[in-house]
Amino acid sequence: MLEGLDPEQREVATALHGPVCVLAGAGTGKTRAITHRIAYGVRAGILQPSSVLAVTFTNRAAGEMRGRLRQLGAAGVQARTFHSAALRQLQYFWPKAVGGTLPRLVDRKVQLVADAAASCGFRLDRGELRDVTAEIEWSKVTQTVPADYAPAAALAGREAPRHPAEIAQVYAAYEDLKRARGVIDFEDVLLLTVAVLQDRQDVAEQVRAQYQHFVVDEYQDVSPLQQRLLELWLGDRDDLCVVGDASQTIYSFTGATPDHLLDFRARHPDATVIKLVRDYRSTPQVVRLANALLAQARGRAADHRLELVSQRRPGPEPVCTEYSDEPAEAEGAARRIRELIDSGVPPSEIAVLFRTNSQSETYEQALADAQIPYQLRGAERFFDRPEVRRAGVALRGAARFGGNDSLLDGAVDLPSQVRAVLSGEGWTPQPPAGSGAVRERWESLAALVNLAQDLAAVRPDATLGDFVAELDERAGAQHAPTVQGVTLASLHSAKGLEWDAVFLVGVAEGMMPITYAKTDEQIEEERRLLYVGVTRARERLYLSWALSRSPGGRPSRRPSRFLNGLRPGSPAAGGRPAAGGPGGVERGRPGSPPAGAAPPRRTRRTPARCRVCGRPLTDGGEMKLMRCEDCPSDMDEGVYERLRAWREIQARRSGQPAFCVFTDKTLMAIAESVPEDERELARIPGVGARKLTRYGTDVLAICAGRDGDGLDERD
Repeated sequence: MLEGLDPEQREVATALHGPVCVLAGAGTGKTRAITHRIAYGVRAGILQPSSVLAVTFTNRAAGEMRGRLRQLGAAGVQARTFHSAALRQLQYFWPKAVGGTLPRLVDRKVQLVADAAASCGFRLDRGELRDVTAEIEWSKVTQTVPADYAPAAALAGREAPRHPAEIAQVYAAYEDLKRARGVIDFEDVLLLTVAVLQDRQDVAEQVRAQYQHFVVDEYQDVSPLQQRLLELWLGDRDDLCVVGDASQTIYSFTGATPDHLLDFRARHPDATVIKLVRDYRSTPQVVRLANALLAQARGRAADHRLELVSQRRPGPEPVCTEYSDEPAEAEGAARRIRELIDSGVPPSEIAVLFRTNSQSETYEQALADAQIPYQLRGAERFFDRPEVRRAGVALRGAARFGGNDSLLDGAVDLPSQVRAVLSGEGWTPQPPAGSGAVRERWESLAALVNLAQDLAAVRPDATLGDFVAELDERAGAQHAPTVQGVTLASLHSAKGLEWDAVFLVGVAEGMMPITYAKTDEQIEEERRLLYVGVTRARERLYLSWALSRSPGGRPSRRPSRFLNGLRPGSPAAGGRPAAGGPGGVERGRPGSPPAGAAPPRRTRRTPARCRVCGRPLTDGGEMKLMRCEDCPSDMDEGVYERLRAWREIQARRSGQPAFCVFTDKTLMAIAESVPEDERELARIPGVGARKLTRYGTDVLAICAGRDGDGLDERD
């Protein structure tokens, strides 16, 4: 199990106890390291497959992890996204914790947001609708209610697509509309799971009894809400392994933050920290440019960057090209892509990456004119395509009645059987001429043929039924096979992927960094986004920009400031050595943060104890009450009931579930202590600074026997 791992990867694979933090640079084999870690623990009898939960951020990554674990003999391990894992738990526990059936989950919320905006008298164009939807999603993962949106957005430096008061109004209407229609969205899945685990000790204990060991991939991308869910899964245990790279934090606009990764050692002083810096993906030339790009970075993530060391043989130098206008840039990229394909590079190993999706049209046209097949990543999902759906029906029928299907006569193995069935759906051994819809349909079917070949290579005895089961599992996880065409994708959607040749286009001021990136933090995230693009390339890297948008336009553009000192003839830019140090292992000691670490943001506290019997408390609900669930309560029932009535009114006003105001346990804790001033109220777990500011006056008034704001309001 450990053969073929480098020394640092082997350290990851054998570090099976206690908190472990893996700082893994791009291309350093982190997925290989953590899947071998899980499989090694299972094979050694240290980990039970059913007790391990591995979570990541995309269905594709989760599907890849499950596939690798199966090959390594750890098929029973759960590998899911945060949302998928939470949804399974919510579906299972909802009848017990809430009653009835779980409300229907809406797959896409855009239409609901459009209806909510219309109910407020607002007409949103397509771009505004997408942006307002993103603001609602950000609000929910940062646990911001509609009434608090405006100040929270200003504090976070967000560029609101409309007046913040209007977005807050649409957000509130959206929540009302969901309740009226009896549906929930993906963010609700996390919010409701957190609420159930916080308020139902029996449910939390059952989940913790099921899962004993947690692995979190891409930990730099966790949101505050996801971190809270992870903490509830863990309870008082520390059997946790996190993997991430602060230099690849590119989703802060969705609420992601690298702080949880960067503060891991401060929260867990006894953690083992392992750094992976051996880059097996990219040539020394590509790695050198990537390191130089980050050497100019500033900020907290930059302070912890890793200096990659390429393990590959030398390759060609990255190529920087300036064009007169955008069409010329697209045509230049298409010419080079044609040369690469003619030299033997498969189209599926070439990608064109851009900052915004609006840039793709020019490149689609240029590739079509050059008769180069391409696929748009982030467009219609693979398993939703009509030809893929029809192919699935045909394959399922053949798997069931294959013995009576003349198409399968002479088909002796799985690939030949799949080719035979799909020939009836339009697949041919040679692709059709040209591009367009016919070619796209053929590419989809060809991807299924290639997937059958891959499955047969791993499992020579695989049947058509096994292939259909594989397709069903991939469809459920939206883990699409590779389509044989040049990939066109935004830099954000390219995260986690890699190609032999990468074209980074439009690398000009105003696009990279994007115009609306104003603050130092936003500029640095744009730099990290370019870094992610650079590190997608294995061998060949092309960077280009255009001086004007249209032919004959004024050449007013200039190359991105990020290329200063990196492209020939550019002014030098100051750099600094990596603070993250070389690869290796740091073994923590309780109470001893690593040298040079930032001051701890949160230190470990002594165990909370029941104020009645003195027993240590581990459950979140009990810690809020500062007593065991079974110990006698001295709660003021009158105060508790008045707090509950007040909470219902506040929940209706804010458009949020009641638990988002205060949970039942927090209300019980308030009614038991009956605080007399803000200082006493602030000591109660569950009453943070924001809630103290917003609700403190009302709560203290109720505790003092007076009415809180709106307590006498009637529907």
